[in-house]
Amino acid sequence: MHFDDSPIPSAPADGDSRPWYKLLNRYHWFVFIVAALGWLFDTMDQQLFNLARKPAITELIHAEPGDLSIDKYAGYATSIFIIGWAIGGLVFGILGDRIGRAKTMLLTILLYSAFTGLSALATGFYDFAFYRFLTGLGVGGEFAVGVSLVAEVMPDRARPFALGWLQALSAVGNMMAALLSILMGELEKAGTIGSSWRAMFVVGVLPALLSLFIFKRLKEPDRWKAAVAQRLAEEKAGVQRTGPKLGSIAELFVDPRWRRNTIVGMLLAFSGVVGLWGIGFFSFDLIRTVFLAHFTALAAEKGLTGVAASKYISGELTTWSGYTSLLFNFGAFFGIYAFSRVTQIIGRKPAFAISFLLSMTATALTFWFLDSFTDVLWMVPIMGFCQLTLFGGYAIYFPELFPTRLRSTGTSFCYNVGRLVAAAGPSALGLLTSEVYGKYKAVDAALPFRYAGVTMCLVFVIGLVALPFAPETKGKPLPE
Repeated sequence: MHFDDSPIPSAPADGDSRPWYKLLNRYHWFVFIVAALGWLFDTMDQQLFNLARKPAITELIHAEPGDLSIDKYAGYATSIFIIGWAIGGLVFGILGDRIGRAKTMLLTILLYSAFTGLSALATGFYDFAFYRFLTGLGVGGEFAVGVSLVAEVMPDRARPFALGWLQALSAVGNMMAALLSILMGELEKAGTIGSSWRAMFVVGVLPALLSLFIFKRLKEPDRWKAAVAQRLAEEKAGVQRTGPKLGSIAELFVDPRWRRNTIVGMLLAFSGVVGLWGIGFFSFDLIRTVFLAHFTALAAEKGLTGVAASKYISGELTTWSGYTSLLFNFGAFFGIYAFSRVTQIIGRKPAFAISFLLSMTATALTFWFLDSFTDVLWMVPIMGFCQLTLFGGYAIYFPELFPTRLRSTGTSFCYNVGRLVAAAGPSALGLLTSEVYGKYKAVDAALPFRYAGVTMCLVFVIGLVALPFAPETKGKPLPE
């Protein structure tokens, strides 16, 4: 079915009490599915990096498993990826407001797919980090244009639910990466493939196929087209220097209302992004650290030595990293969904406050106490549930903070300037592990990583401090 010639019916009347999903017509569903798939594959590529990061760094810097320099360089690679993510988010966020949501989404999907695949060809740390930077450019741009597109197309009452489900489905992308990690780990143990991390990155090219059918059918939102028409009319009237601009970062700070919303949104994003990318996603590395000795001993019991032992250990750790990711994102799916429900009852600000407190507590307890395979089964899903509630909030809340002409730019600025500052998080974790707490390795190999993770949990306090200055947007239409 082609939709580009079909008018989009107007939003239902305010008195319509049907469930939100019954308010959507066929085009609404098409937009939702396209945006959800774009973000799902985006998060799959992100998660492939998290799962492949440690074995990739180990091979590329020619280190032995357990060497603390691996943690340091893994932190550097992640920070470089996040910097690319932040820059790409800002650039493509502005483009989303200026050239359109649909066109910009195509560019971001092609970019993150191509360079995820090229990461498989890395021969050293520096070219690997360069590919991750370029992948980050595309990954960062997709979120802002995707949520702006959905926010502007959906009926007002359906909007927070649709955005909540959009973000919840990102956990499915993460779980797809986890299943891939488990499969590649088994193949590596069996000797069927060489480096499992390279194979995982090759699979990351697949999202580019999504672009083949998107843009013949996907239209720009009527809200965006109206904002463009208004701007063109003002330019023809000779008021282009005083009229509202499309995609202007400067304008985010001219009006006191947008300035406050921008600063608050950036602080909320910084807290959650550091919590997830500087701590939560390093739970996969925690698993590798905690269980390295266990699988090394098992390899010895099996009589494995040399390359055979290394493949066995690496395969087992890759498999268990996949299980950890699967469980983390299983919890994340329900955490994001929970935010979308709870925020409709108690409001955006109280829901964020609860989420920050839960994230701080669950993450600290996991890094401090996780010590067995049984712990992985219940601690990791709880941590995923708590941490990703925040990201369900970002998808719902950030588009509600800005007018149409600045929505993609403002959402991207909050999410990605916060991320740019947050890029120091993974490096800080790596340096805390290797330089500050490294002396505790003699007591227990996992202690430096545990201490670093618990210390980093203080970042969630920043989000709590910013909340009193945040506007409550529950039940309000998008600003114009």
